[in-house]
Amino acid sequence: MKTWTSIGALLGALAVILGAFGAHALKERLDAEQLAWWDTAVTYHMAHALALALFGLACERGVTSRFAGAFFTLGVVVFSGTLYAMALGAPRWFGAITPIGGIALILGWISFALAARRAGR
Repeated sequence: MKTWTSIGALLGALAVILGAFGAHALKERLDAEQLAWWDTAVTYHMAHALALALFGLACERGVTSRFAGAFFTLGVVVFSGTLYAMALGAPRWFGAITPIGGIALILGWISFALAARRAGR
């Protein structure tokens, strides 16, 4: 399960890179709505990169779940990915896909919680 910790750490690094890119390279090129999408994407991206790294560390302590890591990863890719894409000019209908990523993030947290509960017994 060290894989989840590694993926979380790499996603965290990517979140910092994309946050800096947004703050420096895109600040003058995007309108307020696009910058808000970018900021939301970076915020959720980083939060769930940390969650994924934490999940990986918890796995080393006996917390196991088949799905939590995959849901966190899928959620970051779909939720943040669609917001990044929209900020960069993708069609607004991408916004209809974004909640699928949000659901994956929620399922990641629920899977993590259930795994932690099982490990505590």
